[in-house]
Amino acid sequence: MSTSKVAVTLEKQTLQELDRLVKSKVFPSRSRAIQEAVEEKLSRLKRTRLAKECARLDRRAEQAMAEEALGEWPEY
Repeated sequence: MSTSKVAVTLEKQTLQELDRLVKSKVFPSRSRAIQEAVEEKLSRLKRTRLAKECARLDRRAEQAMAEEALGEWPEY
């Protein structure tokens, strides 16, 4: 995968905490720690968006469409 450099401004305390994690070998570098944090945040946002979209669904309408396709709705 191709990567690009970006500049990031962090509060001093945040940077100190990040450096402690790198020093204790939780992450191999500042860069890798920030990459993982951004990827995790993006993943969470995607899941949150999916949950919001699912919550907007009309359960009865979805069930009616399923019954049309299946013939009847199975009991669980």
